[in-house]
Amino acid sequence: MRNVYMTDELEAIYRQTVDFVTRRVTPMGDEWEEAGRVPRAVLREMGELGMLSLRIPAEHGGLGLGMLASATFSEALGASTYAGFDVTVLVHTDMAGPHVVNSGTPTQHAEWLPKMMSGEALLSIGVSEPDAGSDVAGIRTRAAKDGDGWRISGRKMFITNAVYGDVTIVAARTDPDDKYGITMFLVPAGTEGFEVASKLDKHGWRCSDTAELVLDDVWVPESHILGTLHRGFYETMKNFQNERMVLVGMGVGAAQRAIDMTNAYCHQRKAFGGTLFDLGAIRQRMAMNQAKIDAVRASMYHAAWMHDAGQDNVKEMSGVKAWGAEVVNQVMYDCVQFHGGMGYMRESDIERMYRDARVLSIGGGATEVMLEEVAKRS
Repeated sequence: MRNVYMTDELEAIYRQTVDFVTRRVTPMGDEWEEAGRVPRAVLREMGELGMLSLRIPAEHGGLGLGMLASATFSEALGASTYAGFDVTVLVHTDMAGPHVVNSGTPTQHAEWLPKMMSGEALLSIGVSEPDAGSDVAGIRTRAAKDGDGWRISGRKMFITNAVYGDVTIVAARTDPDDKYGITMFLVPAGTEGFEVASKLDKHGWRCSDTAELVLDDVWVPESHILGTLHRGFYETMKNFQNERMVLVGMGVGAAQRAIDMTNAYCHQRKAFGGTLFDLGAIRQRMAMNQAKIDAVRASMYHAAWMHDAGQDNVKEMSGVKAWGAEVVNQVMYDCVQFHGGMGYMRESDIERMYRDARVLSIGGGATEVMLEEVAKRS
């Protein structure tokens, strides 16, 4: 067992996922980075293997597992070394997907869950806006009742999977008198007035597509409301801990790969009559990096266990997100440093992994926001 929270089932999920990304993702990652997208065929292959069904209830054909499964899955994805691939999958399975599972009607479940599990339909979650990222209550996109449906107008920013995806879960203000009066809507790609204003050019996560979206008087029927009218803010908050966790999880997986790669490089890199690993300053710093990642991993799994045990884990998971994302970035910094000049070259894996890690302390709740969540509960 890799840790005390692991079961045989979770161990099998971890091994299957690491095997898959090692065989099917890492060899093709550079090509996907250049193209700026992950091929849908790969996602469908994951669907056939059941990898997109971990959190789907058994009554709908999924495995019906809990947050510990997502922690395991996200860490294993990190072994790919291509975080853009990891986030493409995790936005679908663990950021957007849970909204459909938790808030969908039987009709919505019947329409979307099979497509989500097979990889036929790729989901995105449209909450962030140019002036509202972590501040969900500050969104300006609005929806007004129109006949037997709703008209939505506004802009969304930094929406992963929305360029090539099939449906976006859009948060819009439906009660102008209540700052929390937000509703979630299912908006399929191709809906009239719903357009990708631009495909964003990112510092990292190059093989994930990220969009700026425009909703220009978009009409959707009443049946496309996801969840309870005016309660979307609270429904969104319920999933934030899972979103924060999988970002940390993929970071932990990537950081472990970076540590292993750097230790191997330092063992073979000749310097000063020996190898770099012979230098105490380097091997002790790498040992400290390993200790830090082990601690982040343990904290993440514990916070996930709390959720699965029915306990409130907001303080714990917010702390893991704040500290864990910063630690991953620190580890990546050292790994680039100890690769020397090669660490600065685009041909090295560690250079890409360093860029990919930077957004972890921003996305899913910036470090400063997470620390406020901890402080409010201290």
